[in-house]
Amino acid sequence: MHNLPVVLVVEDEELLQDIVHDALKEGGFDLTAVASSHEAVTMIDSGVVVYSALVTDVVLRGQMRGWDIARLVRQIDPSFPIVYMTGAAADEWAHEGVPNSILLTKPFAPAQLVAALSQLLHLASSD
Repeated sequence: MHNLPVVLVVEDEELLQDIVHDALKEGGFDLTAVASSHEAVTMIDSGVVVYSALVTDVVLRGQMRGWDIARLVRQIDPSFPIVYMTGAAADEWAHEGVPNSILLTKPFAPAQLVAALSQLLHLASSD
């Protein structure tokens, strides 16, 4: 049996969390969804689940933003696939985002998220 890639989703808006959840499940991914940057860091640090990718909102409850979570993950794995989702912070991506990441501007089609993740995971596996 082939294990599905597990995606860590960080999104504090419940409606969007549901949309992302459904899109990823239909796209063949497994996922863990958390609502705060603190929960995300706890999940990553615990090492209980080995995640294949990170999908994070940029503006989150708590002290850290999506940019910070992505940098933290990249310290652990420099090629870790990251997709940012944002409504207002898109103009910050050039100087805040990590290299080889994808930014989706809200609202986006669920298929765009699946395509972005698939593209990044394919690049990561071809290294």
